[in-house]
Amino acid sequence: MAADITSYIASIKSDIARPSRFEVSIPVPLKLVKYRNMSEQLIMRCEAAQLPAVTLATAERKIYGPTEKQPFKTSYNDAMFVFFLSGDMSEKYFFDAWIQLINPQSTYNQNYKTDYAVPITVTQYDVTGNKTYSITMNDAFPISINQLDLDWSNETMFHKMYVDFAFHDWQQNTIQSVVNNLENTGVGAAVDYVTQAISQGKPFNPFGTNTPSAQSYSMQNISKIIG
Repeated sequence: MAADITSYIASIKSDIARPSRFEVSIPVPLKLVKYRNMSEQLIMRCEAAQLPAVTLATAERKIYGPTEKQPFKTSYNDAMFVFFLSGDMSEKYFFDAWIQLINPQSTYNQNYKTDYAVPITVTQYDVTGNKTYSITMNDAFPISINQLDLDWSNETMFHKMYVDFAFHDWQQNTIQSVVNNLENTGVGAAVDYVTQAISQGKPFNPFGTNTPSAQSYSMQNISKIIG
């Protein structure tokens, strides 16, 4: 029997997720230190972003019975962000410099990835401003910037810059994702310890309580330790 409207409404325990409630955090590479204030500015200038896709590449396999798909590789698509440009074109200057850092026109010698790749965080919020979902794109860097069309007749229009980012992979910024990482590495006892400590609001100290340099770790630091 088809569900009635009352059952449908009751199934929605909170507001529907909306694409207009998001934030993008893009750190500035260390070698572009003169643009150090750009990270905060880009948060305000980002008009559109993406929670990037993930795809399992498969090959067909048949032993007996129906043909089945066997996954053999995980692939991550590039992500596109859209930015408004300020009157001084400072965002354009920044991304031009980033592209030059990756592959300088003076030599066309590729720089090391550690010099230009950064972790980009995309966060989804609900209508009340609470964080509901967050991912980090690891080792991200721009690979293309769109052309900017100029036209005397477009007095009311403004520039938008479309930037494509490549990245190694992405991960959820949640407690559950950390626990899953531990489980996947076979650290069963650690999973139980971390889960219990977090649920009780206790600090997680991987060095032990008797270590002089012991410190409390946030979920971000735990993820770094695991990864």
